[in-house]
Amino acid sequence: MILDEKFVNTIKLIALKNAIEFDNNIKPDVVISRAFSFSKFIIGDNHDLKSYIPEIKAIVSELQKLSVDDKKELYADILSRKNDYLRENEKYRNGKRHQAPEGKIKQKTEIDAAISKPKEQLLEFGLPILDGAVEGNVITRFPPEPNGYPHIGHAKAAVIDEEYAKKYNGKLILRYDDTNPLKEKLEYYDAIKEGIDWLGVKPQIIKNTSDDIEKLYDYAKKLIRKNFAYVCDCSPETIKKNRINSIVCDCTLNSIDKNLRSFELMVNGNYSKGASAILRYRGNMSSLNTAMRDPTLFRIIKGGNHPKVGSKYTLWPTYDFAAPIEDSLDGVTHALRTKEYELRNDLYYSILDNLDLPKPKLIEFSRLEFEGIPVSKRKITPLIEQGIIKRWDDPRLPTLMGLRRRGILPEAIRKFVLSLSITLSETKPSIEILESFNRKLLDPISPRLFFVKDPVRVFIKYLDAESVEIKNHPTLDMGKRRVHFENIIYISNDDAIRIKIGDTLRLMDLCNIEILRIEQSGDDDKVGNPDNKIIYALNKGNEVNHKIPKIQWVSEKDQIQYKILRPLPLYSGDKYNENNLVIDTGVAESFISKLQTGAPFQFVRYGFCRIDDQTTAIFTHR
Repeated sequence: MILDEKFVNTIKLIALKNAIEFDNNIKPDVVISRAFSFSKFIIGDNHDLKSYIPEIKAIVSELQKLSVDDKKELYADILSRKNDYLRENEKYRNGKRHQAPEGKIKQKTEIDAAISKPKEQLLEFGLPILDGAVEGNVITRFPPEPNGYPHIGHAKAAVIDEEYAKKYNGKLILRYDDTNPLKEKLEYYDAIKEGIDWLGVKPQIIKNTSDDIEKLYDYAKKLIRKNFAYVCDCSPETIKKNRINSIVCDCTLNSIDKNLRSFELMVNGNYSKGASAILRYRGNMSSLNTAMRDPTLFRIIKGGNHPKVGSKYTLWPTYDFAAPIEDSLDGVTHALRTKEYELRNDLYYSILDNLDLPKPKLIEFSRLEFEGIPVSKRKITPLIEQGIIKRWDDPRLPTLMGLRRRGILPEAIRKFVLSLSITLSETKPSIEILESFNRKLLDPISPRLFFVKDPVRVFIKYLDAESVEIKNHPTLDMGKRRVHFENIIYISNDDAIRIKIGDTLRLMDLCNIEILRIEQSGDDDKVGNPDNKIIYALNKGNEVNHKIPKIQWVSEKDQIQYKILRPLPLYSGDKYNENNLVIDTGVAESFISKLQTGAPFQFVRYGFCRIDDQTTAIFTHR
């Protein structure tokens, strides 16, 4: 049976994703089951996928042989090519591309035909269609709480929200969920805006929940008048115990008038019971869904100076109350939020039903974080507060500032997020997948330079030239640089320890050398030679021989001392990893000092990096 490329790549993507989610183990039954959901698309209506099961098993069998790293790289590569192709064809269909020269126009393929179909169908390798979406009328919202710096999880939500708004020619609202004056800070509002600007996310409307506090008070009173809410002044311990044991609170017996008077006093800050009083929703204390057991709608918070409204209010709504009302008032049609809120959907819709407000459609997706790099404030904030990590832009952190400083590009994050699509599966994707997207974007904009870690001095006889011109990129026109030298160069100790007398090596872009002898020097080496070693070599000409090992080098005459910060995972499971930052020291070409702070580049045989200051770079990835 002859299989087309679309079929093979679809099965590969399903299988590789399965491997990534399940510790490198592909489960054929899961792959086959998942393939059936795509069967109409990949083989059409006139074929039975059952007849393709042997071919699916054969593809899975071949993929099983790959290492986990190879699986991740192949997954990212196939996905990237598919997404790029889909976007190019969508641009072409929408008339956003200039017509190609005659003979160069792409012919329609089955994939192009598929994405030309109405939006009622699922787009392959993209976001699923939105139920009930109407072109031009879709409104999504990104509602971060300004109580910390935005991280990769926020990026996932913001990108998905914006992509759906753009997909249906709708609108995106950035709404700061700022209803806790004890936690909100002005710097967090600014950091969130700066983060989404960097991501390229462009909301059409920006607002704060705190702008609508008095509107929320009015809707709370409406609930009280309809007997769907009551004031409770029981102790927190009693409330917790009653909710666990499904015991109805005595405060539910209060009259509507008493609840209204009490609520007015809470609004004005004059309620005699003080901060212990709350407004609760009259749900169902016997419900198996504990979110419906008379949850809190408003609580008194004193002592906080809100960054937007100061000390004007002391009664603040909870997310459970503010979110559905704000979504409805803002005209949100599709509210996307993380899976942790799934049990609160009943409460969300119940509040809107009882207030006779329009209801958005709720869509859940899994949180995003990487193994060993948690996004939880519970784990990150103490590191900052205790001074273990000094700044929120530390490259070890999953904050957008940290990822940016590390050298991750915003377009790579967007491609990565879209590759995950929307799923409820609680998996932690490998950061290598993000790195794979980033690598393809960095490669054409990063000059190649030389760095040697723990440098070892090499004296070369008969090195009669004084300089050499080296291309800044092996295949792209990024200019050239001239490196000056005499007869002393440095190589990395990692290479030096493998060298034996009589070996022949190629110094990249310079010459071939034969190792004559290796000695220990009695002099202190100013560049940090760990073994105080000196190597003597003979210039053997410049003939290129691919069988000769190639190593990078740095001229003693044209070098600066340099260091690279290499971040490692912060945690191993729940345990903090003490060794989460490696500092590699050595010498680099002086040309690197001409690069601007923030510029990406690649140290040959080391990896991609980003300039942090004049003598320091941060390792991005290989």
